[in-house]
Amino acid sequence: MTERTTNIAQESTENTFKKLSIQVGLNGLSFCAVDTVSNKILLFEKVDFKLTSTPYLMLKELKNVLNEHKDALKDFSEVVVIHKNGLFSLVPKPLFHKDELPNYLKFNAKIMANDQIAYDEIENQDIVNVYVPYTNVNNHIFDLFGEFEFKHSGSVLISMLLNQGRMGTDPVCYVQVSKKEMEMVVISEKKLLFYNQFEYGTKEDLLYFLLFSLEQLQVDLEKIQLKLFGSIDEGDALYELCRKYIGNVSVFVPSHAAFPFDEMENQTIDLTVLSSL
Repeated sequence: MTERTTNIAQESTENTFKKLSIQVGLNGLSFCAVDTVSNKILLFEKVDFKLTSTPYLMLKELKNVLNEHKDALKDFSEVVVIHKNGLFSLVPKPLFHKDELPNYLKFNAKIMANDQIAYDEIENQDIVNVYVPYTNVNNHIFDLFGEFEFKHSGSVLISMLLNQGRMGTDPVCYVQVSKKEMEMVVISEKKLLFYNQFEYGTKEDLLYFLLFSLEQLQVDLEKIQLKLFGSIDEGDALYELCRKYIGNVSVFVPSHAAFPFDEMENQTIDLTVLSSL
């Protein structure tokens, strides 16, 4: 079973500069089509799975959703697929070797001998994100659209947050909240200190992962800025719970978003999907 959120804008007659971003994961999927000339969001849909899925069932749901919008999903100049999963490892670039990809993952994730392993280089950070993409999804997208680009969700999110405006000397903790997942990024002086994903069941679970991670980083909870975004609003129970333990909490809005969030009531749009375009 799934829950869906869909927004559709009037499609431009000029298709040359249309781009499509698709994010896939075992807890849900989303896609966003934009016109990069007018900076308009043409179509957005988000599907939250009631239960954690499998790669096979996830692809089946993706096929259903794409088929429903097949008339709108044509003539793209660029297609990007974002793989969201915990099968990743961040590797310092000086220690990275292409022929060692399985070794970077074997201690953090269960991988199979026939798994494809890919990697993204994170610009200006000397960090490489090694991960396992969903091969069945990649194969299907290639059949539909031809050549496309694919990335890990962490790579997109880290790059987007590092490209935000001027930051102070105190560390900033960003948490993207989904219904069953959280992605946590800690940045200090334009340097990545921490990135990870966690599945949670209750708001107390999310708080535990947040506070435990910050404890390991030895950051001062009175000085760090906590910026929450995704499926959360100021005044929510989760927001208020975080305020009890962290002094500076706010809802995050990108400082230079290319697309107008307020025009389509896009609080449900995944910033990772939008930022990949």
